[in-house]
Amino acid sequence: MRPVNLIPPEERRGEQASLRAGPLAYMLLGVLVAVLAGVVALVLIGNQVSEREDEVATLRGEDAAAAVRAARLAPYTQFRTVSEQRVQTVQSLADSRFDWERVMRELALVLPSNVWLVNLTATATPESGVEGTGGDAGAGSLRDAISGPALEMSGCAAGQLALAGFVTTLKDIDGVTRVGVQSSELPDSESGAGVSAGGESGGGTNDDCRTRSFIAKFDLVVAFDAAPVPVAAEGGLEAAPTSTEPAEETEGG
Repeated sequence: MRPVNLIPPEERRGEQASLRAGPLAYMLLGVLVAVLAGVVALVLIGNQVSEREDEVATLRGEDAAAAVRAARLAPYTQFRTVSEQRVQTVQSLADSRFDWERVMRELALVLPSNVWLVNLTATATPESGVEGTGGDAGAGSLRDAISGPALEMSGCAAGQLALAGFVTTLKDIDGVTRVGVQSSELPDSESGAGVSAGGESGGGTNDDCRTRSFIAKFDLVVAFDAAPVPVAAEGGLEAAPTSTEPAEETEGG
């Protein structure tokens, strides 16, 4: 027969007695696990905070070192900026410089023998006035309409046809875009204008170059519209105007 133990399990003693188990033990075990997880999380978070603080300190040190280097290099940066500005200024001055020497040389080549100048004024801008040139004040209206370089000239020609040919010839000068005639007049027989200096009463000096009845006195303006406007109008470096007043000529006869 098989033996049967009739003692209840909770009252048994020895190795065969079963262990007591209940919800309290599981709750205690869960609390311990939760505490352990919290401690591990705190340690990990603390380590991360320490690493971030170390990174912040390192970045601050690098930023301070970079600021010191930038302060040391600031004079070189300023020098480079000033150097670039000066180079640009010199380049703009060179680009806007007008070659008056070439214009005068070409004018001397195209000036015909039957035309002579009494006054010649070369200006880079309308504001570049020349005092005491002796030119016709009426020519200013044409000059004011030209923003760039221009020549203002007055003189006499052996007739209106000679003047027309001179105007056409002026257009052959390199850079000339237009030629404006302010006035072209023959001597006035009633007022006596145009007689020779020796024949004028009073023995005074005659400023009119019209010594013969066929000679026409003119005032004209030669424009160079395609030339760049000088920096003098913008940067305050005014280009010096030039003025030439050749001696008055009279035709013998």
